[in-house]
Amino acid sequence: MNARPDSLDSRQVVTVGGHRITLTHLDKVLYPESGTTKADVLGYYASIADLMIPHIANRAATRKRWVHGVGTRDEPGHVFFQKNLDQSTPSWVKRRTIAHSNHTNEYPLVNDLATLTWLAQISALEIHVPQWQFGRGGTPRNPDRLVLDLDPGDGVTLDECAEVARLARAILRDMGLDPLPVTSGSKGIHLYAPLDLTHTSDQVSQVARELARALEADHPDLIVSDMKKALRPGRVFIDWSQNSASKTTIAPYSLRGTLHPMVAMPRTWRELASPGLAQVDYKQAMHRVQRSGDPLAGLLEAHTGRGATDTGATGAGQGAGALAVYLGKRDASRTPEPMPTGAPAASAGRSFVIQEHHARNLHFDFRLEHDGVLASWALPRGVPTDPAKNRLAVRTEDHPLEYGAFQGEIPTGEYGAGTVSIWDQGRYDLEKWRDEEVIAVLHGEPGGGLGGTRRFALIRTESTGGADRNWLIHLMKTKPARRAGDVGGRYVGGGYVGTGTGAGADAAAGSGRAGGGSADRPRYKPMLATLGSIADLPEDDAWTYEMKWDGIRALAYVTVDDPEQAVHLFTRNGNDVTHAYPELVRALPAAVSAGSAVLDGEIVAPGAGGRPDFGLLQTRLGLTDRRQIEAAAATTPVRFLVFDVLERDGEPLLDLAYTARRRVLEEVVAGAGAGAVQVPPVFMGAPARAVAASSALGLEGIVAKTREGRYEAGRRSRSWIKVKHHRAQDAVIGGWRPGNGRRQDTVGSLLLGIPDGDALIYIGRVGSGFRDVDLDDLRARLDAIAARDNPFTGIPAADARDARWVSPVLVGEVEFSEWTGAGRLRHPVWRGRRPDKSPGEVVRE
Repeated sequence: MNARPDSLDSRQVVTVGGHRITLTHLDKVLYPESGTTKADVLGYYASIADLMIPHIANRAATRKRWVHGVGTRDEPGHVFFQKNLDQSTPSWVKRRTIAHSNHTNEYPLVNDLATLTWLAQISALEIHVPQWQFGRGGTPRNPDRLVLDLDPGDGVTLDECAEVARLARAILRDMGLDPLPVTSGSKGIHLYAPLDLTHTSDQVSQVARELARALEADHPDLIVSDMKKALRPGRVFIDWSQNSASKTTIAPYSLRGTLHPMVAMPRTWRELASPGLAQVDYKQAMHRVQRSGDPLAGLLEAHTGRGATDTGATGAGQGAGALAVYLGKRDASRTPEPMPTGAPAASAGRSFVIQEHHARNLHFDFRLEHDGVLASWALPRGVPTDPAKNRLAVRTEDHPLEYGAFQGEIPTGEYGAGTVSIWDQGRYDLEKWRDEEVIAVLHGEPGGGLGGTRRFALIRTESTGGADRNWLIHLMKTKPARRAGDVGGRYVGGGYVGTGTGAGADAAAGSGRAGGGSADRPRYKPMLATLGSIADLPEDDAWTYEMKWDGIRALAYVTVDDPEQAVHLFTRNGNDVTHAYPELVRALPAAVSAGSAVLDGEIVAPGAGGRPDFGLLQTRLGLTDRRQIEAAAATTPVRFLVFDVLERDGEPLLDLAYTARRRVLEEVVAGAGAGAVQVPPVFMGAPARAVAASSALGLEGIVAKTREGRYEAGRRSRSWIKVKHHRAQDAVIGGWRPGNGRRQDTVGSLLLGIPDGDALIYIGRVGSGFRDVDLDDLRARLDAIAARDNPFTGIPAADARDARWVSPVLVGEVEFSEWTGAGRLRHPVWRGRRPDKSPGEVVRE
């Protein structure tokens, strides 16, 4: 179905998912104050369905309908709350029945786009669902998520709700739960935390109530947990009651019946820390998910491989022993997957298979034959290729041996829907099989994904209710790895002097080298801009303005007539990253019209809409395996945005004025307005217009450059002034604290500092903004530079209590709201590592 019907005739028949649906009154205005029509509503739900449906599938959906629209502030539209299905409901709508004390209701299950489209057609603008799902047999399961509704009383803003959300998050994480925020689309914020199905709704409600009471006791002027409305003005009410089995909450991504078409929008913790936090309307919601995907995806991923705790695993597998869970999740009449009968026979075989599984998210399934079944782990981040980087392995249900040969398409709507193919298979030698550790040497097929023989260790990291879900998979070296503690060093004059060698020292140096590269050092260092504000920019013709690109600064040395040494890429601290960006190595010689040139620019990873996405670029950093790099280049290609030229055909151009260098640049990279190498435009006129344009484009800020300024290599000059929309700070990592819950075996927060002579001044810790892939990478790097001594000056005892110290050699970047009076970062959010910067370069912005 199209996002919006092409015609606004009063009646159309469309086919959605094989079902014919009659759409009527498409031009009816449902939101008079914004002019939003039923066609717009249908278009929104069609565009958002892939993200929304997984959060509401198999849940009893209650609807709020505005048949004649939401009305206006003076004349609100009529709304009615509908639970039971009526006789006009299409027969193909999936449904489940709930017996109440004196009646029975039949509810729809919003499991597909066709059902969502039908609901939009009948003006069911709001969809509300409980925190539990129906099992395969139609019986309600235990809740799989906890929800807290943070509702602002009179005189309370969304910013104060965000403050309460952060307070609640701290307690939930101490309980082993990691919540995710949703701005409700009305006034407040919802917090969702994944659960493991081991507790009833009553138990979850009691925990939520006690949590709300504890927060109220600690912050009585800010928080209230009592249901009495008279107590709410001036405070945030934490509504814990929506965890009751009989209660519902507005569904994530649902429209609201407000005067404007607002959305219950999943957000990131970084957004909640940003000034100007606001609710999101449906147009913004569509744009945001196109650009950034689903911020609430972690709520779904947390349930991957629930295994024996999945009480919905009922059906054909009952009593089938080790394969009961496998069989209970699959319908033999709907999926081509193998369906053995009876319990598996004992065997001592040693087969393995690794399958590439293109489900809702691409992952790999790692399976070892053991005791007559295939013991299975899902690898959401893929098979490890670097012994220094462990990957998450989620223990899933045992699979039948026949699954080792399975390739094919699992139909939409079925468990694990998507395409399965064999990535590699063969035999393995077993070294160890214990409850908490498995070590095996896998012998792959010629041409298989493993590339030969590989030795892996699987290590269990937690045991919850006997499920044993979370493991790590480690690619083992053929000889013992160097101990992390062998790396040492100290600060001298703001720089780091290391004493270690090997892998740890390489990590300490922040090498950035990917698979080799030139041994030559770069001839130039990049010119640096000074942080300023729009007040520093005079409104005259002496300045020109460029957009500030959110990426990694690099100098490109291009020699077109020497195929062996055609391109070298160096970061601002001189690290050779040439082999990390093969698409640029291929593109630069074709883009340069001179025999040779040295270009200054930014390596960026375009996200949705073509905007640079620094988080996306993080996935390209630190890769060393050639196949891994080429795969990353295919899935996350980068661009080189060139904004200066330092040399042409061997002639240095540093002493030329900026405008003269710009003319040369446009000659040297002629015609490169698109593709992997581009020369972005410059802006003239009032600086405020450039700042406004940058903000409208969703960019990081601007860089103002004097038209007559020379290129001051290696210097931070006021001839270039950068103006940012958000406050950001580079910082040196001096330690870390372990996390809680699903992050208990990795990084909970990083301890940060800024060098001051021989001291490292503590500026605070950051614990939000991390993706799972960031945490895996950080843990491996931090382990490699572990140290005995505290490197900080001025760190509070509370922050140092369970800290693990590291040699202060790694640099990262955070976004934050402001500096506190004590010189600490307020509400910092992790943006990513900065391998292009050294500790000695870090200064307070």
